[in-house]
Amino acid sequence: MSRKYQLKQAPQKGVSGIDYEAELNEQQYAAVSSPPGPALVIAGAGSGKTRTLTYRVAYLLDQGIDPKSLLLLTFTNKAAKEMMERVSELIPLDLSDLWSGTFHSIGNRILRRHADEMGLTRSFSIMDRDDQKSLMNTVVKECDIDTQQRRFPKADVLISIFSMVENTGVTLEDLLEARYPYFEEWAIEIAQVGEAYTAKKLDTNSVDFDDLLILPLRLLKKNKDLCGLYQKRFQYLLVDEYQDTNAVQSELIHLLAQPQNSVMVVGDDAQSIYSWRGADMDNILSFPDRYPDATVYKIETNYRSVPEVLSLSNAAISANKKQFQKTLRAARPGGVMIPALVPLEDPRSQANFIAQRVQELRDEGIEMEEMAILYRAHHQSLEIQMELTSRGIPFEITSGLRFFEQAHVKDVAAFIRFVTNRRDEVSFKRFCLLLPGVGAVTATKLWRAWLKVGISRDEKPPERFSDHMLKFSVPAKAKKDWEQLCYTLDELVLGDGYARPDEMITSVLEGVYDDYMKESFENYDNRRQDIEQLILYSESFDDILELLGQLSLMSTADGDPSGSKKAEEDEEKVVLSSIHQAKGLEWKVVFLIWLTDGMFPNGRVLEADDLNMFEEERRLFYVALTRSKDQLYLTYPQINPKSYTGDIVTRPSRFLDDCPEEMLETWEVGSTW
Repeated sequence: MSRKYQLKQAPQKGVSGIDYEAELNEQQYAAVSSPPGPALVIAGAGSGKTRTLTYRVAYLLDQGIDPKSLLLLTFTNKAAKEMMERVSELIPLDLSDLWSGTFHSIGNRILRRHADEMGLTRSFSIMDRDDQKSLMNTVVKECDIDTQQRRFPKADVLISIFSMVENTGVTLEDLLEARYPYFEEWAIEIAQVGEAYTAKKLDTNSVDFDDLLILPLRLLKKNKDLCGLYQKRFQYLLVDEYQDTNAVQSELIHLLAQPQNSVMVVGDDAQSIYSWRGADMDNILSFPDRYPDATVYKIETNYRSVPEVLSLSNAAISANKKQFQKTLRAARPGGVMIPALVPLEDPRSQANFIAQRVQELRDEGIEMEEMAILYRAHHQSLEIQMELTSRGIPFEITSGLRFFEQAHVKDVAAFIRFVTNRRDEVSFKRFCLLLPGVGAVTATKLWRAWLKVGISRDEKPPERFSDHMLKFSVPAKAKKDWEQLCYTLDELVLGDGYARPDEMITSVLEGVYDDYMKESFENYDNRRQDIEQLILYSESFDDILELLGQLSLMSTADGDPSGSKKAEEDEEKVVLSSIHQAKGLEWKVVFLIWLTDGMFPNGRVLEADDLNMFEEERRLFYVALTRSKDQLYLTYPQINPKSYTGDIVTRPSRFLDDCPEEMLETWEVGSTW
């Protein structure tokens, strides 16, 4: 016969001295002071989500809850660190026993303790992306897959495929059909590689980042006694950004929360915009169904934006059917202007307007880093980058490299640079290295073979590069692609001169580079759109040498001839960012560009005719609007030479249909030229 006896921490109630009702608004206080049990906190944009979660931790500690009974899960190390620093400032307790961190860091902590149960040792290695690619390439070779006749996905793509399968529970077959239809013929071989990759990780005592979620979950489901120990320890779970959780993260939370189910999840379904990387908004929408006794708290006071911006934001998101209804209310007084709707003649006029307005606002005293230019896709920033550069307006891109510095843009440019300068060894080797089985040594041999042809110094290009280059010795694996490459180079030359710039880029894309992008990049669609945008941009050039000169001048490597990094760091800069990258950030002034159907909402979303995809696109629009604190400009070109529909006259974004006319002021922009 046995008796259970519970050790309790010595009471330390009220050690912080915080007056929670005084320091929080009514809705925040209701969530922070909620009783044990399941709780869903819907925290609207700019409503103090981090403050609410931080005070909830402090409140529990103030109630005498042992710090080691708490588990705080976040999505970034920065968020975890910030929250714990705030808690430490609020309450004078030793918090070293409180587990706080990202899902992956907590998973690593659990896995390290019990690695042997998963066939690993405690000293297992965590592979970064480069390590994964190296191991994946080894596995593909060991699987002895014949890639001579068909292109097999590169390591980066395989990693993304297996990651999506593991994190979402979707089958490999369904994933290939939906997102990688051009690899369906490889389904059996890809599955074979996936199994071999899993076995190889175990053999090498290594894990990847996905394993830091998947293996702890399998461990806890497999070992009920061990799971029970963690469930007893973590009496209170707190989860940040719950709308961004995937299937594995949601199941891990649910498992650890049992049986007491004292779990508080904080998030905003209206800001769920990451389904493309595995996030499942149904996790937050179905929380009350999973926990029938859950209490839902809404925090709707916004401390970021002026009422005019919030009214528009509320109207924009109201059309979504799948959501928790809420209305953001501004804590701030009215602003100096209502959001501006700015139709412009064409993409160039759009860029001119934004650049001029940035200069005017700077002259009015608004610092450049308090201004942001947001877009749906990175390629939509091309004309803006060009115009800012030409006016000497410094800018910082948070959504990636400057347009002309991106690897795929430089790859395509390499073909054209070589055709116009047959002594360009760097460009020649760059496109050679795109071929399967061609490394640095082979690329050098091919360059030497080209020099022996003896025409590299001729002023005029040869009529047919293939007459010479098809005779070069290339690896068997590259033979077919080398032939196509040679014929593509032929297409770039017309008589004594060159094809039009846009035709040259099109030939490279369709002749050789599109297939390369499919097998090499996980974000193939985005990269293809970049190249298509480059084609549109190049249509304004008759001389290929002039276009190449512009490409060079737009490189940041050439943009600071003094090499002064310090000067660059100290300089004010306008921010250019995709909306996805802008989530969680805020600026006094926001320009949201390219608000036309096909651009935003994205053309693929419109063509898919899928309600879930379309509503996520509208949530992305909502996120963009709520980044603005004071001034908001919604712009779109009325003419686009090649919109996704093939029409010349664009259709304003259908998201604008949900924005009442009285909430927008239309600007009629004229020109003096």
